[in-house]
Amino acid sequence: MQEQAIPPMPTGIVSLDPVLMGGMPPGSVILLLGDIGAGNSEFVYSSILSLSTQKTSTQTEKKNLPEEICYITFTKTSEDVAQEMALSFHPDLVAHSSLIHYEDLSKLYFDASIVPVDWYSKTDILSRIQSRGETTSIMAHLASQLNNVSPNSLIVLDSITDIATQYANKPQWGEFSAFLKGLQRISKQWNSTIFLILTKGILDKRQELEIADAADAVLLFRWEETAGSRRQRIMYIEKFRGLMTHLEDRDLVKFAVKISSSGGFEVSNIRVVL
Repeated sequence: MQEQAIPPMPTGIVSLDPVLMGGMPPGSVILLLGDIGAGNSEFVYSSILSLSTQKTSTQTEKKNLPEEICYITFTKTSEDVAQEMALSFHPDLVAHSSLIHYEDLSKLYFDASIVPVDWYSKTDILSRIQSRGETTSIMAHLASQLNNVSPNSLIVLDSITDIATQYANKPQWGEFSAFLKGLQRISKQWNSTIFLILTKGILDKRQELEIADAADAVLLFRWEETAGSRRQRIMYIEKFRGLMTHLEDRDLVKFAVKISSSGGFEVSNIRVVL
């Protein structure tokens, strides 16, 4: 007997999930590549807040909701992320944000920098290294944290721009690229969705393409000029494993984006790219 396929995991963005036939294929690594302020962070915030709310719902509708929502930061504190969401959105949207689990790797990140210790920590570097044991590499520590996340979860890496720039001009770039390819592979065994947030234009084009190649889906967030010289946020779906043929058959590849405090991230005005 053929095993029943695992249903898609919803993004939680109600205007987008129907377009994606219910959500994201199990085990998807999704690159959210964006111009500054174009909406990739708001996409993530809206997704995790909506899914947190849905996890508390008593409705009987069966959805493949994430077992855990894990948000991993490299330079921000978890308090900063939570405060940013609270300031950006209506209280109803953030009512269940306590369900989001945070992993803050910022101390490990800044330990390898010239930033004064008292700017980011109240403990000295030696004490932190001793408490971590032999795992001092931020990539090794990240892998360890990811291994502890429950299967069938939603994981956010915010943002891989911070990590990629540390490797961009070093021989170790190949190690970073290999890590992403390994992440893409193991995500299928975990049946977990992984969001990678990357700011466009900071790395060189070849490096951006390497990261995109290691992802199952690439969502591109850009600013475009409209009539009257007004700027409009646009989201392109550049690739999406298991969904691209469906999307292209229906010409669903380009979306106008709206962000509001009451509705969060929304897509509208679906257009064909000519």
